[in-house]
Amino acid sequence: MSSHSSDSLKAAIRGWGRELGFGAVGFAGIEQPAAEARLLDWLAKGYHGDMDYMARHGTKRARPAELVPGTRSVISVRLDYLPASHAAETILARPERAYISRYALGRDYHKVLRNRLQKLAERIEAEVGPFGYRVFTDSAPVLEVELAAQASLGWRGKHTLLIDRRAGSWFFLGEIYCDLELAPDPPEANHCGSCQACLDICPTRAIVAPYEVDARRCISYLTIELAGSIPTELRPLMGNRIYGCDDCLLACPWNRFAQPTRESDFAPRNGLDTATLIELFAWSGTEFEARLAGSPIRRIGFDRWLRNLAVALGNAPASPAAQAALAARRDHASALVREHVEWALARQAAGAK
Repeated sequence: MSSHSSDSLKAAIRGWGRELGFGAVGFAGIEQPAAEARLLDWLAKGYHGDMDYMARHGTKRARPAELVPGTRSVISVRLDYLPASHAAETILARPERAYISRYALGRDYHKVLRNRLQKLAERIEAEVGPFGYRVFTDSAPVLEVELAAQASLGWRGKHTLLIDRRAGSWFFLGEIYCDLELAPDPPEANHCGSCQACLDICPTRAIVAPYEVDARRCISYLTIELAGSIPTELRPLMGNRIYGCDDCLLACPWNRFAQPTRESDFAPRNGLDTATLIELFAWSGTEFEARLAGSPIRRIGFDRWLRNLAVALGNAPASPAAQAALAARRDHASALVREHVEWALARQAAGAK
């Protein structure tokens, strides 16, 4: 076992993290009583919608030592993902184009981040000897924003995402739960002030109050997490957003400091940053599987992909091409797809009058 002090080991870990491409590395403790209370209140209000997994693990989310026995510290990391040329506002302003959340344009971040975290853990092990640890992306019951805020990687914004003064919010978070004694970093102060740009910009008013999101209204939830029918009253508000939504990030003034990622894995693939709705709606199930191999989008499945595109086509300017594309899916095997296609065709017909 290495004779590193807590401070010297923390400095070394930060250095190794930078070598691995992380934008920042911080350290948090394992006590989260305030976060646990907020989580339970959020669940009690039903804001998690159909995300049953949010309730299934209960308080384990806020108690790292219950999730991974022996945990004494949490190493929190940031990995930037914003593509150098993302043209988000341009695509949103062109309703015939498909808007995909910028994080999903490239390779699935889960694999990239998990592999990088594993390398960091192995580098620590090479220095200090065997130690207990487990790496996490967002695929486990972990309050990653809370931990990152406690680790001084930023503060929780009014949109509930983490904000860093030097990097904005265009980044992924990951954690290493470990049994090393690493002193927590002092948390950063909140710098949102009186700004509420994120609340004002949200298309569906999902940010129901500062620091509180009703996921049932969030476009990211509707296009990714929701398995069934999208509420009809929310469909017109979705515009051309077919996978996720970045509006609150685009509105946040701190994001003017965000730097483009250096990770080639997060560069746009398959023309997803410029594709038209009609072009993507024409993909076969086989094309969907092949083109989106290694993409986070693939996890929603082909039917939900078509559902989301149908809604966007219903919101697009009326045109014979859009109507023909929708009509071609009118007899799709999935009732979910057929329902949204019919809604879109009715919208197209009304817009053509």
